Amino acid sequence: MAAPFRRVVILGTGLIGGSFALALRKYAPDCVVIGWDKAHVLGHALERGAIHEGLSDLSQAVAGADLIYMALPVGLTIELLPEVARLAPSQALVTDASSTKRSVCVAAAECFSVNGAYFLGGHPMAGKEISGIAASDAELFRRSKYALMRKSGGENAGEPRDPRVTEFVALVKKLGAEPVWLDAEAHDRAAAIVSHLPQLLAVALAGVVRDQTDETGLPVTLAGRGLRDALRLAGSPYSVWRDIILTNSDNLDRALGQLIQSLEQLRGDLRTRALEEEFSAAGELYKILRDLQ
Repeated sequence: MAAPFRRVVILGTGLIGGSFALALRKYAPDCVVIGWDKAHVLGHALERGAIHEGLSDLSQAVAGADLIYMALPVGLTIELLPEVARLAPSQALVTDASSTKRSVCVAAAECFSVNGAYFLGGHPMAGKEISGIAASDAELFRRSKYALMRKSGGENAGEPRDPRVTEFVALVKKLGAEPVWLDAEAHDRAAAIVSHLPQLLAVALAGVVRDQTDETGLPVTLAGRGLRDALRLAGSPYSVWRDIILTNSDNLDRALGQLIQSLEQLRGDLRTRALEEEFSAAGELYKILRDLQ
């Protein structure tokens, strides 16, 4: 099958961008994959076989691109959008992989014209606690949801009908992911609960364990796989999460408030049979999540 996008330019060849590149090399081998990043990062991407060519000049990188994939921190994505919109060929589809969508989509609406390159907000619901090209994986998106932003309000609200979008949806499916359409507001509310809150919960739990560890090493030296699994997300660095938290602080504030209420409820139920109901409800949700995989 011929590649729907002949020349794909990936801005940011870290974990997500590198994984997208590797997935393209495996499942859409007719694509020419160009990377844009710092020189030493591009060197690692070339060594891994993720890209055909690496360029550090943005104008050279996006020239002739059919698909421009922005896998950058949220703040840098917003900062670069006007320049990408100016440089992108008119036939190109520009999409991002940012973990929050409202700020990005608002910024994109201000700089992409109806007659030029088309912008599609996106967020692959996949990742690892380790960042960088070394952790990239061609199978990262397989069996994962891939959030795509539909337009909200006005006559053209809803799922876009642009053929470039149709091609990208087909590509996402080819990489093994499941496209899910929703608006930016709904995305950020949902992501705050299922993605961003677990990260902060892991950080908080790690803080409690650290603060309670004495000079003998207890309780850490007694810990098993359960604690390690619960703290997996704590291995993700703040540099990855700073812009996510800043651009979704309102939803995260509400989510943390709900979590605090839930913890207080558990605390109040420690000596009652009501705790059994909480365990049962939690187990049912876990079964749902397990069966989704």
